[in-house]
Amino acid sequence: MTRNGGEALRVACLGAGYFAQFHYDAWRRNARVRLVGSCDRDREKAKATGLTAFGDLEHMLKMAKPDLLDIITPPPTHFEAIKLAIAKGVKAIICQKPFCTSLEEAKEATELAETAGVTVVVHENFRFQPWYRTIHQALDDRLIGDVLQVTFRLRTGDGQGPRAYLDRQPYFQEMPKLLIHETGVHWVDTFRYLLGEPEAVYADLRRLNPAIKGEDAGYFVFDYANGVRALFDGNRLLDHAAENCRTTLGEALIEGAEGTLTLSGDGSVRLRHFGDVKPSILLAAQNWNGFGGDCVKNLIDHVVNGVLDGMPLENEARAYLKVIAIEQAIYESNRLGTKIREFAHA
Repeated sequence: MTRNGGEALRVACLGAGYFAQFHYDAWRRNARVRLVGSCDRDREKAKATGLTAFGDLEHMLKMAKPDLLDIITPPPTHFEAIKLAIAKGVKAIICQKPFCTSLEEAKEATELAETAGVTVVVHENFRFQPWYRTIHQALDDRLIGDVLQVTFRLRTGDGQGPRAYLDRQPYFQEMPKLLIHETGVHWVDTFRYLLGEPEAVYADLRRLNPAIKGEDAGYFVFDYANGVRALFDGNRLLDHAAENCRTTLGEALIEGAEGTLTLSGDGSVRLRHFGDVKPSILLAAQNWNGFGGDCVKNLIDHVVNGVLDGMPLENEARAYLKVIAIEQAIYESNRLGTKIREFAHA
């Protein structure tokens, strides 16, 4: 089904770098959209997508007239791209994370969009990975009773030595904030998706590889009012048991009074009831399409259905401001060596 009696949603993309490949692939697999342009400051990269190529965003918006703009570029480009898209009549925007360069800039972008009646969804896709959807449903069904603790151990295995990250995302080496800002933020949002809003956070971060500028290992712990704790334990130098460490990026335990859910590196989810030895399989491992269990497509399909059918949207810009505020609190907690509670107002 498309819109207006069969007319497809017109989509243009800003950015044609490494991760953009997963966006273009996902858009092409959605029958309700029509890709009308690709823009990149390196026009040759835009040409390589096979779409009408542009080197200037304003020119693309004028010529392609998209209904939706997908922003797949780094944070310093986000605010101006959103402002220009709004001015040119775009009615929906997807913006990659990290969203803008600061909480203040993200708030301003959000307010501009809300004033103009433009929908902005942040492309935070980990909550759309099939294993977290499965875990969320299991918690809703109370398969493990009252949740007591959630743990995720990030073990990407790509952060050792002087050539760390150079083959895929070399800019990682120069980022002053890496583990949390680039990667751990996914679990800020995932923990919120599974457990709701935390009331406090404590963090302990460190840099192990001297070849990079930012932190590459550390912990943060979320406190919840009901006594639940969620622990993110990240170390980019270590790996985990998986044929591809980039499938889940690590392993998780969701522990409740009546059982435990386990996420393995192959994307499988198992349920073990309290007192039992053998688990049952809730989600089997499979050959997942795209990135991270095809989560890019899952998010894109979710937004398309929201825009065309009026379905409720997850991770609209206003809601995502909380993720940015919590990320700031994590770094502040690490700096001060104390628990932080002052982010509930974001």
